[in-house]
Amino acid sequence: MGETSIGLDENIEGALCYLLGWLTGIVFFVLEKDNRFVKFHAMQSIVVFFGLMILMWIIGAITTAMMVGASMMGSGMIASLFTLVMVLIQLVIFGLWLFLMYKAYSGEMYKVPVIGDWVESKI
Repeated sequence: MGETSIGLDENIEGALCYLLGWLTGIVFFVLEKDNRFVKFHAMQSIVVFFGLMILMWIIGAITTAMMVGASMMGSGMIASLFTLVMVLIQLVIFGLWLFLMYKAYSGEMYKVPVIGDWVESKI
C-alpha cells in the first residue's frame, strides 16, 4: 500500500472517497497531496456522483412537472412512469456506489467507462 498525506492506508482512503459521494470526494481531493490512487478515486467520485445528482434533479423536476400536469388533466400514467424510472436509477446508483467503494478498498483503480479515462488524464 502507498503512503498518503492523511496517514490511512490508500485503499481505505480510496473507499472513503465514495462514502458521501462527491462531498467526500472533494474532501479527499483537497486533503490528499501526493497519492495518485486516492486522488483518482476522489476525482472520479466527484465527477460521477455530482453528475448523477444533477441527472436526478432534472428527472425529479420533470417528474414533478408531470405530476402537476397529470393532476390537472386527470392522468398520472406518465408521472408514474417517471417515478419508476427515478427509483430504478436510484437502485443503479446505490449499486454503483457499493461497487466503487469495494473496488477502491480492494486496491483497484477501477475506471468508470468514459469518465475514468478522463479523470486519469487530469490527475
